[in-house]
Amino acid sequence: MTSIAAIRAQLQPIPLPTQSFAGQTIIVTGSNTGLGFEAALHFVRLNAARVILAVRSVKKGEDAKTSIETSTNRKNVVEVWQVDMSDYDSIKAFATRCNSLDRLDVVIANAGVLKNTYEESGGTEITIKVNVIGTFLLAINLFPVLRKSGEKFGQPSRIVITTSVLHENAKFSERKEPSIFQAFNKDKKSYIGDRYNTSKLLEVLLVRSLAAAIRKGPHATKPLIINDVNPGLCHSELDKDVKGIASYVITAAKAIMARTTEVGGRTLVHSAAAGTESHGQYMSEAKVKEPSA
Repeated sequence: MTSIAAIRAQLQPIPLPTQSFAGQTIIVTGSNTGLGFEAALHFVRLNAARVILAVRSVKKGEDAKTSIETSTNRKNVVEVWQVDMSDYDSIKAFATRCNSLDRLDVVIANAGVLKNTYEESGGTEITIKVNVIGTFLLAINLFPVLRKSGEKFGQPSRIVITTSVLHENAKFSERKEPSIFQAFNKDKKSYIGDRYNTSKLLEVLLVRSLAAAIRKGPHATKPLIINDVNPGLCHSELDKDVKGIASYVITAAKAIMARTTEVGGRTLVHSAAAGTESHGQYMSEAKVKEPSA
């Protein structure tokens, strides 16, 4: 179970981000609502030159754009680009489009799903497909344009992966199977009940591994920071597909200690502003923390 320390951390105040993002180009996935929307709103407020809402539904993205422009009174900053994080071809096409950008400073890989019933997309279980495979397929495909931008403007570009403190709860029983990926596609209650937690654990481990590879690889001298962030339990729509008793448990927990999505969005922005000390690290409460894994 999540530790008492994690519950205490959940109740800590998160400061309002103040660092300027003037001149920067920022992409936020899953940004038509919830934490992604609030993070995008903060980036516009903090003077980013270009904020790209990477969303599955262009209509919802346009609605979010209008809301951000109204709130900040800044026009011609927000753009809406379509990407479906459950579709590998869509992800690769989006990354190709990003390669045409003259500048890309920050990518907030925030899109994710939470389900407690089995669902497939294109032959792959949806939680692993979106939260892990899709997220890191996008991240890796954006490395070239991020590195190029970092070199051109003399400052590290950043990738922030939205993870969760629930990685602490992951049993990851699939690791005991002969094929982990085949195990992910088994409609087994004990696996599916732990699937979101496992996906978040894999995010933490993959960020760590990628950071180590970046340090030692042929592009080691090129400025790029990758970290992951726990925004905490928030009043978002993430759990909208959760069914049964679990939905009541989440609703009760939210009523007691959930952060607003605006406060949750702050954590993403703090991670986007974090320095080299955050490379490969897990962040929570706007600080580098030790993950459980």
